[in-house]
Amino acid sequence: MAKFCSLFSSSSGNCTYIGCSQGGILIDIGVSAKKTETALSDIGVDPKSIAAIFVTHEHTDHINGIRVFAKRYGIKVYSSAGTLRGMVEAKAVTPEIDAQVIPSGGTEAGGMFIKPFKTPHDSLESTGFTVVTSDGKRLAVATDMGHITEDFSNAVSGCDLVLLESNHDIGMLQNGPYPFFLKQRILSNFGHLSNGSCAEAAVRLVESGTTRLVLGHLSKENNLPSLAFETTRSAMSMAGARENIDYLLSVAGDRNPVIAL
Repeated sequence: MAKFCSLFSSSSGNCTYIGCSQGGILIDIGVSAKKTETALSDIGVDPKSIAAIFVTHEHTDHINGIRVFAKRYGIKVYSSAGTLRGMVEAKAVTPEIDAQVIPSGGTEAGGMFIKPFKTPHDSLESTGFTVVTSDGKRLAVATDMGHITEDFSNAVSGCDLVLLESNHDIGMLQNGPYPFFLKQRILSNFGHLSNGSCAEAAVRLVESGTTRLVLGHLSKENNLPSLAFETTRSAMSMAGARENIDYLLSVAGDRNPVIAL
């Protein structure tokens, strides 16, 4: 049985657990190692069972706890070459940590096969990841994307579960307190997905066979969980997809329950 849990998901910090009978992995550790340990303990996972950490990109809300956690448990870290360079510069990985560039064709860890795909974000070389578990379940983590790309669609279509970014409501962002340059960055093709863009992508995913959608990386200043949920649910309804029949929808925050597949 595959297990998925968004331990933390917001603009303040991100960390996702995916596991099966042979072990587990983490995708990003954007909160402290202590918080990560506590969150894993709360879902019954021993940090020593984590086989590897996979990092999407070098922004602080994705790497904040990596150095301490990886060093403490002797865990291998994988990322793209650009992200690894950024983590070295930020001292998120140091020489005593086994940090490697993930092959473009993917790698095995914890009884699962993890493969990267490129994502359009204002970082050195950001990626999302697909994960195939030992019992054949396919999951994906796809956040920090300015727009939907062919790489994303090719990699993620048909996954059983997708954690998909629904970062902001455009109206809230445009009328909110952020400075103009930051609003422009978020709205750019290398920023973050809006609720509307997320909803459009979610419809296509369900049409491809995805049955579980988890909306993630919500901005605390420019979004509301209820608004993100309703935007995607409404798009699904208009497309003829039936909630709780054709798909299950939830919104990730901090310390979410485990989803078993």
